[in-house]
Amino acid sequence: MDWAALAGDDATPKQRSARGLRQAAKSLVFELAIPLGAYYTLLGFGAGQWLAITLSSLTALPWVIYGLVRNRRLDPMPVFTLLLIGVGALLSAVTGSPRVLLVRDSWVFGVIGLWILGSLFARRPWALGAARTVVAAKIGPVGADAWTGQWDYDPAFRRHIRLLTLLWGSGFTLDALIRVAFAMTLPIGAVPLVNALQWLVVLGAMLGIHTWYVKRNGLLV
Repeated sequence: MDWAALAGDDATPKQRSARGLRQAAKSLVFELAIPLGAYYTLLGFGAGQWLAITLSSLTALPWVIYGLVRNRRLDPMPVFTLLLIGVGALLSAVTGSPRVLLVRDSWVFGVIGLWILGSLFARRPWALGAARTVVAAKIGPVGADAWTGQWDYDPAFRRHIRLLTLLWGSGFTLDALIRVAFAMTLPIGAVPLVNALQWLVVLGAMLGIHTWYVKRNGLLV
């Protein structure tokens, strides 16, 4: 089915793909590049490890709030991210230990992974809501509602969404285990950069598998 036509979107597939890529690029900049840059900038100005880690983590907060305001709906992931940032900041004030803070980043990703996996037992798995955000960026909310509406009547679509949820939940959980190993063994100053690089590798792998799967099974909008 031509979901873009159903939504009244006359953009070409290339233009819709470009919109999706721009959204992904913004997420990488505001959720990864800026926090990482803030961390090393703070260290350069003489901030302690725990202060640099805590303040750099909070730089992602405006982007999360912007997403909530822009979408005008309480999507689960942004709300969950806000809670994790708040708990992480509280933990940093209590412990003051750089390695504990670095491990904290690990359990954050681990909790996200387990939460995604747990959504497999919910009425609608995580991947359905995440996919709706991407589809809406390409063809608008009307087309996104029609696309996700397949969940109600198409067993094959439900199976695909569950498998994609399993992919992302497993990826986040694996990333958390890698982060724990790095946080406990590498020099503290190198951990944020190494974590960012290994996250790009894990994220790239998950995106590659995800893209291959949705194309292979006719899910691409």
